[in-house]
Amino acid sequence: MDEMAQQLNYSQVLPDIVAEIAAIRALRRDIHAHPELCFEEVRTAERVADTLQGWGISVHRGLGKTGVVGTIRAGSSSRTIGLRADMDALPILEQNGFAHASVFPGKMHACGHDGHTAMLLAAAQYLVRHGKFDGTVQLIFQPAEEGGGGADAMIKDGLFEMFPMQAVYGMHNWPGLPVGQFAVGAGPVMAAFDTFQIIIRGKGCHAALPHLGLDPVPVAAQIIMAFQTILTRSANPLDAGVLSVTTVHVGEAKNVIADTCEMTGTLRTFSADLMALIQQRMRDIAEHTCLAHGMTCEIEFTKGYPATVNHPEQAEFCRQVMTGIVGTKNVLLQQPVMGAEDFAYMLQQLPGCYCFIGNGEGEHRAPDHGAGPCTLHNASYDFNDAILPLGATYWVRLVETCLAMAN
Repeated sequence: MDEMAQQLNYSQVLPDIVAEIAAIRALRRDIHAHPELCFEEVRTAERVADTLQGWGISVHRGLGKTGVVGTIRAGSSSRTIGLRADMDALPILEQNGFAHASVFPGKMHACGHDGHTAMLLAAAQYLVRHGKFDGTVQLIFQPAEEGGGGADAMIKDGLFEMFPMQAVYGMHNWPGLPVGQFAVGAGPVMAAFDTFQIIIRGKGCHAALPHLGLDPVPVAAQIIMAFQTILTRSANPLDAGVLSVTTVHVGEAKNVIADTCEMTGTLRTFSADLMALIQQRMRDIAEHTCLAHGMTCEIEFTKGYPATVNHPEQAEFCRQVMTGIVGTKNVLLQQPVMGAEDFAYMLQQLPGCYCFIGNGEGEHRAPDHGAGPCTLHNASYDFNDAILPLGATYWVRLVETCLAMAN
């Protein structure tokens, strides 16, 4: 525990959580070593469910395919809240060499979902043994956040019908935010995202005889550059948006002009109106540019996650809980980011709040970590075990404040 104590003031956290944190850390590292991708979280879900049941907590398995819901009841109140943690990993080859690095090549907990799961488990253990509250807590362990829409899958499977609740809360570790700090805010905090695919259809020919064909490459270049004017000239400059062409696939030989060129990418906004504007302008630009060069194109948009929008009352409530743990100066205003998060689906159904907890700058990592930065979706990332007791304490205090016992 010495390495943790150097990073976190333990007067900020509940002693009974600290007393059990070594076992929670071991569980977190076991999950990290055995990462599972979207809807494949069979081992992880079993570990979570078995752990909860071992503490006497009622468990429902298989919601949203591999999701787990644990239920803790105390007192007689009908008030109920939900706490959510995600469980899935990413298709990344881990570069870390420490003992708990991934044993599955090409799979890695590079976003800290192992830590999110562990923090909620630590809170569950405390709540069932020591918690002072009147009501019900639903512990939501969700699969497939990384692009699979596991939150939506659990909702469609009946999450909120089977486990009614008045509000739902989520939390994500945030590299760069110091250990011991939180960030929370009302309104949009993470963006909506859609993806796109564009296929430009030209006419292939020998590269030495370009006049006999229709080359899609310069047309693709024009389209890509023209796309950059959408946000700077068509959109309101006060509206945040991102348009990124991330792949271009064309040709197979150096001396052949290809028939087609395929481009894919992503769009990020906080506004449905801006998303619609961007997509319409993309269609206009792509189709008319191709037409000007005697070509055609096909453009397809795929719906991703909606924007994650915190409800003001719940965001303020969370801020007050955090302040009671770490003090006003350590609770920052959450700045919106263009990353996406499928907790958005839950916030479309119920009031709630999604916040950040500081993961530090990466100094916590073992000496044999990868050479890259400790940032999300990086092959050298590792969750900071020092924040396990703080995150668990936050969950407990949130429950005990929201479901306070009558005097």
